[in-house]
Amino acid sequence: MLVFRACRWIQYQSRGQPLDRVFLWRVLFIMAACSISNTNAQIRYSVPEEMKKGSLIGNIAHDLGLNVQRLRSGQARIVSGDSTEYVELKTDKGILVVKERIDREQLCAETTPCSFTFEIILDNPMELHHVTVEILDVNDHSPTFPKDEINLEISESATNGARFLLGSADDPDVGVNALKNYIMSTNNNFILKQHSRPDGVKYAEMVLQKPLDREQHPRLSLILTAVDGGNPQRSGNMKIEVTVLDANDNAPVFNQSVYKATIAENTPKGTYITTVKASDADSGMYSLISYSFANLKGNINEVFEIDETTGVITLTGVLDFEKSKKYEIGIEAKDQGGLGNSAKVIVDLTDVNDNAPVISVMSFSSSVSEDAPLGTTIAIFSVKDLDAGENGHVDCMVDRKNQFKLQSSLRNYYTLVTDAALDRERVAEYNITITAIDSGSPALSTQKTLNLKVSDVNDNPPRFQESVYTTFVTENNPPGLSIFTLSARDDDWNQNARISYLLDETTVRGSPASSFISVNADSGVIHALRSFDYEQMKSVHVCVKAQDGGSPPLSTNVTLDIIIKDENDNAPQVLYPVQTGASVVAEIVPRAAEVGYLVTKVVAVDVDSGQNAWLSYKLQKTTHRALFEVGLQNGEIRTVRQVTDKDVVKQKREGVKSLRGRGSCH
Repeated sequence: MLVFRACRWIQYQSRGQPLDRVFLWRVLFIMAACSISNTNAQIRYSVPEEMKKGSLIGNIAHDLGLNVQRLRSGQARIVSGDSTEYVELKTDKGILVVKERIDREQLCAETTPCSFTFEIILDNPMELHHVTVEILDVNDHSPTFPKDEINLEISESATNGARFLLGSADDPDVGVNALKNYIMSTNNNFILKQHSRPDGVKYAEMVLQKPLDREQHPRLSLILTAVDGGNPQRSGNMKIEVTVLDANDNAPVFNQSVYKATIAENTPKGTYITTVKASDADSGMYSLISYSFANLKGNINEVFEIDETTGVITLTGVLDFEKSKKYEIGIEAKDQGGLGNSAKVIVDLTDVNDNAPVISVMSFSSSVSEDAPLGTTIAIFSVKDLDAGENGHVDCMVDRKNQFKLQSSLRNYYTLVTDAALDRERVAEYNITITAIDSGSPALSTQKTLNLKVSDVNDNPPRFQESVYTTFVTENNPPGLSIFTLSARDDDWNQNARISYLLDETTVRGSPASSFISVNADSGVIHALRSFDYEQMKSVHVCVKAQDGGSPPLSTNVTLDIIIKDENDNAPQVLYPVQTGASVVAEIVPRAAEVGYLVTKVVAVDVDSGQNAWLSYKLQKTTHRALFEVGLQNGEIRTVRQVTDKDVVKQKREGVKSLRGRGSCH
């Protein structure tokens, strides 16, 4: 696969032209290095810049050892902190393709090698893979000069070996595609010399090898060509117009070759940087020196300004340490005769803590089960600080009052995990605040709050306020009467807290409990299914179960005691004297009976209870001179006076009535 990609890239680079063999081996070596890095799950690809949208970068599924189904089920996605996403993941094919045009010069300027990184995240389980894409330079820029034409005034008295600076061309490409050398058009007076500054910038100068003769050739027109090392080769031209003057045989000389200055990145505009100084041994107009920037690469002319007369350099733009840590400025000093010299100014920037940390959440589970084990991953995030040194050193923390903590196995990458048991019934929702603070002075910080909901688990059974409930029902109740309502509570949520009431199928006096009462499964209302008879059943004891809707369901039992209350629905029954329907009970009383003589005793019972069973006795009918009376409480019939001759032999009493009951006895 790597060789195939290398061949594709080589084909793109060559565009039908033969390639240098050394260049070919370099490409194959880079691709082999990429293959080795894959074994460490640090995937690295190399692609040329300016590839078309949709061009293949690599088979990420194959290189990670994953199948396409895993990419889909894990919802594989690219996470990048950059504002522009250059790469797109095709999960249906498991490949990475170019999403946006990639311009190496825009992305990295002169930095080489040029690359950008991103992460691929998969869920269930979570996986984090780092991918680096190296952007290889394509020779898509020609060398350019700051000016299309320069004018030199050179004295005819200039001696052989006199040097004349021509400046340098700029080529944004790098490596073999960068500026290679200069070529000057053929002439009889000058040869071209090429030099490199300490920063690697190549510049050209003309060296006089044959004296000028103003009378024969007062003007010379030359062409300076800058060529790069690309294939095909690109070039740029600058015209050199030489005006031959008289007698200027000393070039300016700087008092030092390198000037250095150090300033903070928040230095205000107008701040003095340094002063460059050159002197010229000539006199008069030939000793007058003008200063200028020799190399306007980048935005130097927008950031700095040089006084062409005094050589004072001042700040005119805004500095940013995060974009450029150092400026190297080429300076030229020229006299009025065209002779010149060069020096360099190095401006080093010091960092100021002007960037707060940035928190980028790469993966976040907004809900977690309350029975999640300790160490369950909630979120993965990264922190970045563009500052340098201590200003860019970031510490992360999370509010320890919550049930979570941070773990970090990679620099600037953190995992938020559970650190204690969760209980939805106690806390159903957390606002987790992550704080990132740098080590600058003063320190800058950033906070990000994650809202996490705790999902319910059926871990609470229904609860009754009492373990035993007692209710009273008066006998002879109508069937279907509501006699009690049971109510249980469940601390869980939703379906786990939905309670159903079920009657336990026990027996009551040999019959199923369900033949006596029913329970409404939703409301817990208890209904009597039959009319109760106190004389047959004094109470009913049943067991009711409250069960929630969880899976598996949880339940709690409660006992309901139904006490049947007596109603006066039974008349007293006379046990003695025994009566039949056709005969009359007769008792014999001697005429000599004393007052209080016990004639007989009426015995009656009432199957009711309590006051409904309390009996009192009373004669229903008596003559005008009553001979007998009955005891109100004991039912004893006694004489209340002496028997006289006037009393009839047979005394008939209609009956004895119970005051509490509803029947009577005779």
